[in-house]
Amino acid sequence: MTTTTISHTVYQQRRIRVAQWLKAHGGGIAVLPTAPEASRNRDNDYSYRPDSYFYYLSGFTEPGAWLIIDDTGHSTLFCRAKNPDQEVWTGYRLGPDAAPEALAVDTAYPVEELDQQIPQLLANQPAVWFPFATHTGLEAQITNWLKDVRALVRTGVSCPQAQYDLCAVLDEMRLIKDAHEIELMRRAGEISALGHMRAMQKCAQMMRAGEDVREYHLEAELLHEFCRHGAQDVAFNSIVAGGANACILHYRAGKAAIHSGDLVLIDAGGEYGCYAGDISRTFPANGRFSGPQRTLYDLVQAAQEAAIAVTAPGATFNDPHDTALRTLSQGMLDLGLLKKDTYGSVDDVIEQRAYFRFYMHRTSHWLGMDVHDCGSYVEPETEPTAHHDAKTGKTTHIRPSRILRPGMALTMEPGIYVQAADDIPAEFHNIGIRIEDDALVTENGCELLTRKAPVKADEIEALMR
Repeated sequence: MTTTTISHTVYQQRRIRVAQWLKAHGGGIAVLPTAPEASRNRDNDYSYRPDSYFYYLSGFTEPGAWLIIDDTGHSTLFCRAKNPDQEVWTGYRLGPDAAPEALAVDTAYPVEELDQQIPQLLANQPAVWFPFATHTGLEAQITNWLKDVRALVRTGVSCPQAQYDLCAVLDEMRLIKDAHEIELMRRAGEISALGHMRAMQKCAQMMRAGEDVREYHLEAELLHEFCRHGAQDVAFNSIVAGGANACILHYRAGKAAIHSGDLVLIDAGGEYGCYAGDISRTFPANGRFSGPQRTLYDLVQAAQEAAIAVTAPGATFNDPHDTALRTLSQGMLDLGLLKKDTYGSVDDVIEQRAYFRFYMHRTSHWLGMDVHDCGSYVEPETEPTAHHDAKTGKTTHIRPSRILRPGMALTMEPGIYVQAADDIPAEFHNIGIRIEDDALVTENGCELLTRKAPVKADEIEALMR
């Protein structure tokens, strides 16, 4: 990856917000490394992707970098020095001389000077802030630097007396997307939708031509379309599951054959500008839903539409899930997946978690730079209340669900997964369905960022024709 060409004012403004937070909470200095390079196998690294927190505050994509922000707003970058001999092999480096102008940071040093400079930056600071439990060895490195500072106390230097988790600051910032982030997420959603559409069409074309269709064939179509439209990578490993494989939630695309009459479940998204798209679509391999497939598909779509309808400012994060769950549970009773004489009403199904056999995941998660993005799912600074789980018999104490606000982004992904069993109507055996879109909470409701890819069964069939 290369450094983005956009104005770095947006990153500078974010750093100022961090400095203001530090100032308002007793002062101090924030220390933030980027992600390390990772070896894939001998003499070969995985494709590099910067740490999300680091990139959010810097817009810098090179490995081996550190960012320091103090409570005055002064920012210092440590990055790899220019090295023409190495750059011939591994690519261009920005270097510390060019970094201040290019990245709008105040000061930059070669990363080789990190151990020399950091203790000086920590000296006389009341506290040090860094992301807890995110970088292996970071806590020990901070401790060693503090030892160097403490060794200077006889000269009148004071050592930071407290350590705080920087994630607590950045998670709240990243939870509400700014205009720049929303622009990137719209593009990531559009690219992801184009990939799903290509996979649907290619599957039907290969089926009509009598060709062998494998899950990895469709994964290749996704990757082709993502990259063709500017995605830097996939946002996560693509799920491409044909037939009964769709009942495995995190199934990886493999070499399994896809047969006419199968449903294909794809959960995949491209990453654009370090922001994730995340779409699930389920479609008939041959382009036509069977009766039982259509029945279950329409149920899941109804659950998704119900969830979308309640996603608005003032609702809670749990509201889309609770609404989708009620729709799905009623459908399970109506279709005989759950016996009414055993479970009774939809309220009984939910209370006893009888639905869990067919729907075992949540309807939403936060979305942003990470496909399962950061941010608390409960309302901060609220008192926990007791909650009894009828399935486990345990009582837990939880805080109220997070209140949705404009700028939050979350997925809408209900599903149903019916494995073969003697007590299940045979026509529903081995059908797995998930429908997922990315929703941005707006002033009046929510905007779906991924609806370029069709959702309604009739529209999917039309596209595949």
